[in-house]
Amino acid sequence: MYKYHCLNPISQVGLDQLDENYMVTDQADDADVILVRSAKMHDMEFGSNLKAIARAGAGVNNIPLDRCAEEGIVVFNTPGANANGVKELAIAGMLLAARDIIGGINWVQEYEEDGDIAKITEKKKKAFAGTELQGKKLGVIGLGAIGVLVANAATHLGMDVYGYDPYVSVDSAWRLSRSIHHAKTVDELYKECDYITIHVPALDDTKGMIDKNAISLMKDGVVILNLARDVLVNQEDIVDALVSGKVHCYVTDFPTKEIVGVKGAIVIPHLGASTEESEDNCAKMAAAEMRDFLENGNITHSVNYPDCDMGPKGENPRITILHKNIPNMLGQFTTLLADSGINISLMTNKSRKEYAYTIMDVDAEVPAELEEKLNAVNGVLRVRIL
Repeated sequence: MYKYHCLNPISQVGLDQLDENYMVTDQADDADVILVRSAKMHDMEFGSNLKAIARAGAGVNNIPLDRCAEEGIVVFNTPGANANGVKELAIAGMLLAARDIIGGINWVQEYEEDGDIAKITEKKKKAFAGTELQGKKLGVIGLGAIGVLVANAATHLGMDVYGYDPYVSVDSAWRLSRSIHHAKTVDELYKECDYITIHVPALDDTKGMIDKNAISLMKDGVVILNLARDVLVNQEDIVDALVSGKVHCYVTDFPTKEIVGVKGAIVIPHLGASTEESEDNCAKMAAAEMRDFLENGNITHSVNYPDCDMGPKGENPRITILHKNIPNMLGQFTTLLADSGINISLMTNKSRKEYAYTIMDVDAEVPAELEEKLNAVNGVLRVRIL
C-alpha cells in the first residue's frame, strides 16, 4: 500500500487513477509521494519514507531540487499538460495589449453622468482605439510545449512569427509551423518584433534576460508578454521602460509590488494554467508518472534525475538504485549481485549531470543483506526492491 499526500488541491480526475493500492494521508511525513502545485516546499523536512514529489504543473521553483536529489527523492513535473491554457492566455494578452479593451470596459462601468450612454459612447470610443494583430511581428522566445502552440496559433491570426530557441527539441521542431522564421540570435528577435513573448524556464542564464539592455534593442512601442516566470524580466527596468514609453504594454501573469499599478502594465493574477482542463491534465499526468515510478521504477519527466524506462515490471524482482554519477558504480552493483548468486536478466543505467539511476531485473528474490550492501556502497542514495 502506497501513501500519498496532497499539499494543494489536486484535480479528482487525476486522483481517480489511483487504485486500491493507494491511500491518502494527512501526514506529509508519512507519505511515499507528495503531490503539489504551488505550495512552497523549501523549508519542509522530508520523511525518510518519501520517494517522490509530483508537481502538477511545469515550474518547480517551489521545490528544493538539489536537496531532494541528495535525499534520493525523485521530483517529477508535467510539461505540456497546461500548455494550451497558457497559449490561450498569451493570445488573450496580445489582444488586450493591442486594443484598450480593459480601459473601454472600465470607462463604461464607471460612467455615471446623466445622458444617453449609447450616444456618448460614439464620441468617447476613440480614446480606446487600438491596432490589429494581423500583419504584426511576434517573437517567441522558447519553443517548448507552450512556445510552439503560441507560435502556431499566431500564424493563424495573420502574424509574422519569429522563433528563438537554441535548444529546441526534435519533437518541438516537428510540431512547429514551417512559416515561422528561425531567429539565429535573440537580439535579432528583439530588433524585428512588435510583440515579444517569453516561454523559457527560470535558469541562471535566463533570469533577468529582459533588462534595459535587451529593451534598448527593441522597437519603440513594443509589447512584452511574460507568462513564464516573474524573474525573467528585470522589474525596475520594465517599469522604467513603461514610464518612458519605450514599452507600450507589459502583460504579465505575475503580480509584483514593482509592477502593480504602473500605467501600461496588464497584470494577471497567475491564471496561466488555471483552467479546469489544465488542472485535470496536470493531475492525470502527475498521477501516471507517480504510479509508473512506484510500481515499475520507471522515471518520466524528472527534473532532478535522468529519465529511465525499462517497461512494466514482470513477475521477478526489480532493483532500482538512485546514486551519484561516479566511476565503477555499475561494477560494484554487479559484483555484489554475483557474490549473492543472483543473475541479472535485464539492466539499464542513465545519468544526468552528477546523478544517475540504475534498474536491474533479477531472476531470484533479493535477500535483505544484499539490499543493505547495495545501500552501503559509497555514492548510493536510495535502493528500492520492487
